[in-house]
Amino acid sequence: MRFPSLGTFGALLLSGALLAGCASNEPAPDIQEQDLYQQAQESLDAGRYSTAVTRLEALDTRFPFGRYAEQAQLELIYAYYQTEDWEQARAAASRFIRLHPDHEQVDYAYYMRGLAAYQAGRFSLEGLELIDISKRDLGATRDANVDFGELVRRFPESPYAADARQRIVYLRNVLSRHELQVADFYLRKGAYLAAINRGKWVLEHYPQTPATRDALAVMVEGYMGLNMPERARDALQTLIDNDPDNARLDGNTFEPEHVDAKPLTLND
Repeated sequence: MRFPSLGTFGALLLSGALLAGCASNEPAPDIQEQDLYQQAQESLDAGRYSTAVTRLEALDTRFPFGRYAEQAQLELIYAYYQTEDWEQARAAASRFIRLHPDHEQVDYAYYMRGLAAYQAGRFSLEGLELIDISKRDLGATRDANVDFGELVRRFPESPYAADARQRIVYLRNVLSRHELQVADFYLRKGAYLAAINRGKWVLEHYPQTPATRDALAVMVEGYMGLNMPERARDALQTLIDNDPDNARLDGNTFEPEHVDAKPLTLND
């Protein structure tokens, strides 16, 4: 069985060992199941993950009900992951979960499915802080959040649960920041109600994230744009109570960034 290193939150498995002779990858047509499985193990041990994928796929196809079938399906998830084929890794994990929902290692499949989506959404450049992932399409990031959440709910005592929880914190911060990016766009376009709804969404769905404070600022400005001063003041009071040092505040006064309006003060 192959397991990704859990380590700390930032520890990710990336492999550069992808080179193998294509002509020698295809197993002999008359090879026996045990021999084919052994070849797959040797490829994995040597870090020849592309070759391991070929061996494991052949094992899965030729011996779907064999002695090593379930183990090969699990290790195929790992091999796909190590070749950075995130979609195939997720598909293989989903297939294993569907076929073996009560397997003793099904939590591994849930974890790897989430980890593959996490990698697909995060990209290696994010680790170098060269991009802000919250400004990108977040389909895979949402998938990872759902997958890790399902792992934690179903298997709270799993050896992968602690790492999944840490990743969920990161993912929820990314997703909540993305909502604020969209809200900011709506404010600039004058779609104030849409901006307010995005702010409410952050408060309701990501209540433990730092983005909730800026979500309140979005709501204050959105209500100002709709000329609803009472609701704007209510949101402003909540903002002051929870984040008195917010960049948009000057004491009890809120400075709008996109709305063409005078600063809003609670004493007005």
